[in-house]
Amino acid sequence: MQEFVDLGRQPTANGFLLPEEVDREFFFRLAVGVCELCTMVQLLEEVPQDLRYHGSYRYHASGSASHREHFAANARRFMATELTGADPFIVEIGCNDGVMLSTIAAAGVRHLGVEPSANVAELARAKGVTVLSEFFDQATATAIRAEHGPADVIFGANTICHIAHIGSVFQGIDALLGPNGVFIFEEPYLGTIVEGNAFDQIYDEHVFYFSVTSVQAMAEHFGFDLVNAEHIAMHGGEIRYTLARKGARKPAAAVNELLADELTRNLSEPETFAQFGRNVERIRHDLLAVLNKIKSDGKTVVGYGAPGKSSTVTNYCGIGTDLVPFVCDSTPAKQGHLVPGSHLPVRPPTAFADPYPDYALLFAWNHAEEIMAKEQAFRDAGGEWILFVPEVRVL
Repeated sequence: MQEFVDLGRQPTANGFLLPEEVDREFFFRLAVGVCELCTMVQLLEEVPQDLRYHGSYRYHASGSASHREHFAANARRFMATELTGADPFIVEIGCNDGVMLSTIAAAGVRHLGVEPSANVAELARAKGVTVLSEFFDQATATAIRAEHGPADVIFGANTICHIAHIGSVFQGIDALLGPNGVFIFEEPYLGTIVEGNAFDQIYDEHVFYFSVTSVQAMAEHFGFDLVNAEHIAMHGGEIRYTLARKGARKPAAAVNELLADELTRNLSEPETFAQFGRNVERIRHDLLAVLNKIKSDGKTVVGYGAPGKSSTVTNYCGIGTDLVPFVCDSTPAKQGHLVPGSHLPVRPPTAFADPYPDYALLFAWNHAEEIMAKEQAFRDAGGEWILFVPEVRVL
């Protein structure tokens, strides 16, 4: 592995904590490297999975309207294409609060969510979703196959890149997937991250940063074919990958097209990653300059949105309460807690207009259109948005 960016000492990104828990916080070095053989980009230090996914996990996928719409559409698509046989069966790895499987469950289709975080698993069960509270690996998959039979679809969204023991995951896919079944996963795209300078997509949960080139190499290594790859708009730009058993399906033309496109864009070249590292340093410099100018001018700024990636930004840039006194977020489980590491207090959305600040630092930039439309009154009151991806700018 060739290291190309070091974002310093970081906590677990979704480890939102209470003030009395600060002295027990876990930290690690957040650095990323690329494999010179298979082009896989990944973290150089792994955070144990039980520190990342547990009974007080704060991320709820249903919290965004765009997420709900996207995953409902995914469910309808699966039912129209892959889940059309007699008594079909779909398994979702990391079903979170049931945002996708609830639509499947409502249609009466046989399904199973595999979700290790007990609190969000309970939210899924409340929506009628059948959930197994375990980590997905070969042993879990083998047990599922024995009880339920083979899966027609195994799905993961913003989950597969989180799992460090990727070998056991693929052994589990091999054990569970039916002969003509598909393994479909959608994850943040390396091209979007690198070319868009989206360094805040890098945090403890994102162990791998997939490209079409590296996913094809990974699929082949574990005995599968990459048969489709599609750009999707989620989280600022992701790719949905479809894998099948060797020779079971003919690869779509999109696979070779995207492989050729990555080659043209030098997405696996050392200089591309080196430039990304330089761009990240520039963003830190420019963002701190803007925030310090606001402070020296006697103006006010608060954070908007507390996704996991807000932890990366605040800790890498050294943003504390002296520059951003608090962050507003609509997730009840985060309210009253502190952003990991930087310890910015998280308050409910009502605090944003009590009164409006002069500036809002938009941590949830991947929902910018949805948020700005909802907060038009902030703009009407003279407020301005600060964004930092792909560069620092004030709108």
